[in-house]
Amino acid sequence: MARFYCPQPLAIGAMFELPQALAHHVQVLRMAPGSNITLFNGEGGEYIATLVAVERKSATVEIKAFSPREVELPYALTLAQALPESSKMDWIVEKAVELGATALQPLAAQRCVVRLSAERAAKRQLHWQAIAVAAAEQSGRNRILHLGEPADFSSYVGQQDLHRRILLSPRAETSLSHWARHQPPQSVTLMIGPEGGFSDAEESLAMQHGALALSMGERVLRTETAGLAALAALNAIWAGM
Repeated sequence: MARFYCPQPLAIGAMFELPQALAHHVQVLRMAPGSNITLFNGEGGEYIATLVAVERKSATVEIKAFSPREVELPYALTLAQALPESSKMDWIVEKAVELGATALQPLAAQRCVVRLSAERAAKRQLHWQAIAVAAAEQSGRNRILHLGEPADFSSYVGQQDLHRRILLSPRAETSLSHWARHQPPQSVTLMIGPEGGFSDAEESLAMQHGALALSMGERVLRTETAGLAALAALNAIWAGM
């Protein structure tokens, strides 16, 4: 059944026209009146709706049922990702959603090859948000990834965080997997460096503010691989506890 994110109040019995973008998707899929679709608004659970009418530029649905189904992790995983080249960030956002990340915080680090003006940052954030929505629709999640505004690394590490921060570094003496096997499942923030890695000064600053430096093993992973591998590792290890 087709799944769509519909950011508006939803309730059983409600009948309304779908937003224009969703109506367009319905038409592209050649769906006819009587077909069922799944709608979710990011507030929890999902709704089964029936297409009542499909016009050239509109589609009307009636909500028939609600399911409290959720596939969220029992802990929050945040990816604090130093900005890579744009297509890599698209990949990271999509896969982070699929792997269950709760939030993604873009960081401007010293060695980032991408520098975003305020205008470009706003445009990229809208683009990444659309990718996150599409990934949630595809993966069966009923919650939308929280996407933070790009932040300067130094300012970010100085902020309070309710979750433990883990800085992934090839210079760390303890691996993420070793640490995770000796810890209960918990909410964490994974800090991932850019293509050239975090600088020594940035790593020192992060640890001064309480970050724990861990490695991903003997091999040096690319920036678009490290965070996703870390998310998958934590899920695999903590799922068995």
